[in-house]
Amino acid sequence: MDLTTVAEVISPAEVGQWRPGDAWLGGGTALFAEPRPHLSRLLDLAACGWPALTRRADGLEIAATCTIAELAASGYAIAERCCHAFLASFKIWNVATVGGNLCAGLPAGPMIALGAALDGTCLLLSPEGRREVTVADFVTGDGTTVLREGELLRSVHLPVAALAGRTAYRQGSLHTHGRSGVLVIGRVTDRDGLVITVTAATNRPYLLHFPGPPTPELVQIALTERVPHDAYLDDVHGLRSWRRHLTRRYCKEVRRELVG
Repeated sequence: MDLTTVAEVISPAEVGQWRPGDAWLGGGTALFAEPRPHLSRLLDLAACGWPALTRRADGLEIAATCTIAELAASGYAIAERCCHAFLASFKIWNVATVGGNLCAGLPAGPMIALGAALDGTCLLLSPEGRREVTVADFVTGDGTTVLREGELLRSVHLPVAALAGRTAYRQGSLHTHGRSGVLVIGRVTDRDGLVITVTAATNRPYLLHFPGPPTPELVQIALTERVPHDAYLDDVHGLRSWRRHLTRRYCKEVRRELVG
């Protein structure tokens, strides 16, 4: 879709250049998906030349401008599975970015699920400085995040311990090529504990932490106590009752696969 009110594109962009009426431009697949008459200028981050993936002793740094295709080829199985949850064309895979998926804040965003499940941390930059926030806390609701005016997502860091942990993945949709209605990821922690991440079914990520191997009953109790009933979405991509039922089923399967 053409953004007819945009009169200028700044490329490459810098944090200090932001002003009201601007928008950060990564891959643009979300930005150009709907009318945005309030915009007059785009700040191009893709031209900044940030390395897509940086492997460090403490984990993996994923640039906000890293494309889905680049992340899928990173060699991490759970990352590749989350990338396939897009069910997108090769064009989207090679243009859409990890940062764009996070900043859109859509419940079905698989990069949100990946980052939350692997203890990811977002690095945010603004003219006032930098700050860090966990991916689990970055998305606050359906389409809303903690980003402040003029602030941008620079990168996501995934710690090495989480990347090395055993994981289990379940994703469900009403249609073969439909948007995720439920996405559950389980991960074994370093002391035989378990963390289960619930996304897509809910308006924001919910993490269930268990210090040791939980029983099936304990997992179901945790879902009841920690995920409010009204947090489950109810729309054309799935009724609330269906999402809640499938979430419980997937959590049960994930626990069984990882704990036995």
